[in-house]
Amino acid sequence: MKPDDTIFALASGAGRSGIAVIRLSGPAAGQALEALSNSPLPKPRQATRATFYGSRAHKDEILDDGLVLWFPAPASFTGEDVVELHIHGGPAVIDALLTALVALPGLRPAEAGEYSRRSFENGKFDLTAAEGLADLIEAETEAQRRQARRQSRGELGRVYDAWRERLIRAQALMEADIDFSDEDIPDDLIGDALAIAGDLEREISGHLDDGHRGERLRAGLYLAIIGPPNAGKSSLLNRLARRDAAIVSEIAGTTRDVIDVHLDLGGYPVIAADTAGLREAVQDSIESEGVRRARQRADDADMKLAVFDATDLKSDTGLDPLTLGLIDADTFVILNKCELVKTSLPKEINKRPAFPVSAKTGAGFDDLLANLQKAAAERLAGGAGPAITRLRHRNALTSCCESLSRAANTTEPELMGEDLRLAARALGTITGRVDVEDLLDVIFSEFCIGK
Repeated sequence: MKPDDTIFALASGAGRSGIAVIRLSGPAAGQALEALSNSPLPKPRQATRATFYGSRAHKDEILDDGLVLWFPAPASFTGEDVVELHIHGGPAVIDALLTALVALPGLRPAEAGEYSRRSFENGKFDLTAAEGLADLIEAETEAQRRQARRQSRGELGRVYDAWRERLIRAQALMEADIDFSDEDIPDDLIGDALAIAGDLEREISGHLDDGHRGERLRAGLYLAIIGPPNAGKSSLLNRLARRDAAIVSEIAGTTRDVIDVHLDLGGYPVIAADTAGLREAVQDSIESEGVRRARQRADDADMKLAVFDATDLKSDTGLDPLTLGLIDADTFVILNKCELVKTSLPKEINKRPAFPVSAKTGAGFDDLLANLQKAAAERLAGGAGPAITRLRHRNALTSCCESLSRAANTTEPELMGEDLRLAARALGTITGRVDVEDLLDVIFSEFCIGK
């Protein structure tokens, strides 16, 4: 990638549509618009009607007519000259305009993520905002949209930048005490620096202690549907998904692999997994592997639905002991086929509430869904501040806390200063801002050294 290239790409979705948008960015964007439209540049940020013509060889051929928007630098998404062509969304029209752009000098197709990369490099947003923009595009539920929107607007980056500024202040105090002790500077600068570092360590540790809600919201909660064969797990999944996602059969062992289905529970993303029926004596090696995967998925899941055949409560064998052994505080006990039982069913099993449902008729599903939505909200609902959304954020914050802890537990000012520098650098890697000039500005502006 070369920063002086002018790039172009289809900014709207592929396929047929009423309108398609082609975006150009770079120093030759304005010239390209003039060449395509045979007209001077329109007023900035004002939609203007235009006719688009072919390349030099076919410059009199009209390709389409539509609207153009002209965003001169730096007031654009990328910080460069940007043009948007709003054209008819037929594949032939799009191909004709893209072909015409390829023929213009200085233009090339954009690479994946290149617009956002240029926006970051031109200071339009930091790395967290770029990641939030990507999450906003991928958001499937309302809660994911809200979280991604907050991050794309820079809320998370502002939190980390504020912490980094305080760290730079602490580092400046430490450096001033070390390097300019013979100058007229305030007393106990090291104590002031360590006080700032201690406060930050507590704040960042509290930020890390969030139950991974941001990452879980971004990826979705994992819900494992477990139980013995023929308890109705696949029927339950189909009822939750509102479609035939899994094969339903009276033959035991029909489900041999894990089937994942994405659900939207009250705006929160959940990935429900239908698993193989749990049983000990399995002769089929394929089914045996399915049972192993079912148990593994149960161990890894954020929540579980333990599904039992309600009619087994009246049998000699009772409820499946393997499934009973997997019930814990994150498990919802489901007594399926309740329409076949005429007597009252227990309210609890293994100290967990039991929900009588019928995957066949839908009885009891409203209550079950309400409780699942409540549980998802409790695990994913946002707090007062923006949440950590990626492992790289968490690793950098953890590294920052470790450096701050080392700084507080050493008696050598030089080592303290180095740990503060590492802590500030760790925060800077999250947003993409790592610059020693910030430190120099603080030292020389606040202490008037060498005047």
